[in-house]
Amino acid sequence: MAKHEKGLRFQPAGGSKAAQIPTGKKQRLSIERLANDGRGIAFFEGKTWFVLGALAGEEVEARVLGAHGKVVEARTERVFTASELRRPAACAHFGRCGGCSVQHLPHAEQLALKQRMLAEQLSRVAGVEPEAWAAPLTGPEFGYRRRARIAVRWDMKAKQLEVGFRAAGSQDIVAISECPVLVQPLQPIMSRLPQMLRRLSKPQALGHVELFSGSSLAVLLRHMAPLSEADLAILKDFCQFHEAQLWLHGEGEPQPVEAGQSLGYRLEQWGLELAYRPGDFVQVNAGVNETMIAQALDWLKPRADERVLDLFCGLGNFALPLAKSVGEVVAVEGVQTMVERAAANAISNNLHNTKFFQADLSQPLTDAQWIGNGFSAVLLDPPRDGAFEVVRKLATLGAKRLVYVSCNPATLARDTQELIKQGYRLKRAGILDMFPQTAHVEAMALFEASQDGSSESV
Repeated sequence: MAKHEKGLRFQPAGGSKAAQIPTGKKQRLSIERLANDGRGIAFFEGKTWFVLGALAGEEVEARVLGAHGKVVEARTERVFTASELRRPAACAHFGRCGGCSVQHLPHAEQLALKQRMLAEQLSRVAGVEPEAWAAPLTGPEFGYRRRARIAVRWDMKAKQLEVGFRAAGSQDIVAISECPVLVQPLQPIMSRLPQMLRRLSKPQALGHVELFSGSSLAVLLRHMAPLSEADLAILKDFCQFHEAQLWLHGEGEPQPVEAGQSLGYRLEQWGLELAYRPGDFVQVNAGVNETMIAQALDWLKPRADERVLDLFCGLGNFALPLAKSVGEVVAVEGVQTMVERAAANAISNNLHNTKFFQADLSQPLTDAQWIGNGFSAVLLDPPRDGAFEVVRKLATLGAKRLVYVSCNPATLARDTQELIKQGYRLKRAGILDMFPQTAHVEAMALFEASQDGSSESV
């Protein structure tokens, strides 16, 4: 207890500091509307509450996850008055697991939420609306995720191994026996994984587990100490039973236990197979990925005599299908190992009209040799922080058509504003439902150069 001071007590110039609401406190709230991330918004005693699992118009009891300033983050514990839109959650872990936070919303309402988020960002940040809205690209609501990272942690007090997914609003681990969004081939592995890991002799040395489903199934184990022969035998037997590859990640890069094994995924429409290794970026939703590529090529309308630029090319997810339609594809990526992987994928698919280069795409485009005489069309698929420095110079490349694939509407809107300054018009935009049951928004936008070639700045 603090010791009481006698005499004068000085108060900060900003007035007395408001007491923060303690974590765990429960509060009855009236939810007024939904935030862009799908959380319910309530206002109570001068604070704004963001409540996981709540819908507009509902009366709920919320448990505080954290508070800072006048913002309180909470999750729904009880629903007193339910919205007509509310549906039963498909997952038994809903509300505790940190994933799939909007599965209590019908899928059509999830799509509408994501559409509103994209439209709001484009309007508020860029002051623009596309000339045409594209219908959402969708796939199955469940059973779509072909890759997952499973959290693993040794609980010193309880002397047991925790296996599952991170809890909502904390670093706690929620034990998961099944996950409805995983593709079916990974479900049996997921359900039996905790029991198998608890048989290992050094559970304290385990990091995380990753599951993969593509041309092969695979289980990757991160470990911080060498595995015993007995533990290795348990892991091998488990993977053999599930007909999955076993990969280990100790020191250095992940490696398959059986030399020469590889992972990959097919793009059926183009007869392509792309190899990858654990740690490489791949889209987790195979179905939406393939329809996304098809839509990007349809919007870009590449011709056989054209030279096309693919920025942030990764493994060649767009570059290789593009190469089937155009004279030449120049693909650029920031990570050298990914450049090498993409080039190898082109060769293994007998594509010889592709060139791959490494460049730091967070910096302005310079007079790199790969720019050459420019490009008639550009496709870019940047990370969450967008491609601001790149888009500032795209007009100088001479591209008449540009397709921008985004995983963050905020940076897409920011970059849209810059592209408009460069003389482009936003012709079309729409959402990609890559992650059903979550509020995560992916989008695609088509830009075309103004016919008069005018721009505010270059």
